[in-house]
Amino acid sequence: MAEKELQSAYPPNGNGYARSGDTEAAADHEARELRKKKRTKCFLYIVLFVIFQTGIITLFSLTVMKVRTPKFRVRGASFTSFNAGSPANPSLQVSMIPQFSVKNTNFGRYKYRNTTVDFFYGETKIGEVAVPNSKAGWRSTKSFLAPAVNLNIVGSPQLASDLSAGVVPITSKGQMRGRVELLFILKKNRSTNMDCSMEILIATQTIRNIVCR
Repeated sequence: MAEKELQSAYPPNGNGYARSGDTEAAADHEARELRKKKRTKCFLYIVLFVIFQTGIITLFSLTVMKVRTPKFRVRGASFTSFNAGSPANPSLQVSMIPQFSVKNTNFGRYKYRNTTVDFFYGETKIGEVAVPNSKAGWRSTKSFLAPAVNLNIVGSPQLASDLSAGVVPITSKGQMRGRVELLFILKKNRSTNMDCSMEILIATQTIRNIVCR
């Protein structure tokens, strides 16, 4: 009985010391596991960095580097002369100073060329005005007054009815051509079309209900 207890107190190699081979194998295994965890973490960080960079590039492409078409619109108008006939003798001759705007939502300037805006009563052209070349800044709206334009409506059967109602509808159309310069690096040509309708009020000699598409 005493002999069995004595044998169990010692390891199988018959001496009182742990075998050095087992200790080295355990240490080597632990080192391999540690290196494996480090490689896994490194790989994970690389994947996360690539995903983050891809997201940043995609966001940058969809926002900063995306070229948007500017908007060319009528903002208002005033009259320097106003001569309206009667329903019995329908005519309308006015001198109008239109106010235009160019809205540029790009991260770069929009440089536009000389542009002509035509005014219509129904399908009949009643006047035109020249808009000189200029530029709209980054993410801004440029508003400006154009030279006076003379609008003449005569000989229209519909005009008598509009004068009786006190409201004469007109439209404006034009195409502005220019170039967007994104961050002074990327340059893209962009054209924007104006298509606006408005109403001339005879009694107050003003413009109302400006709608642009």
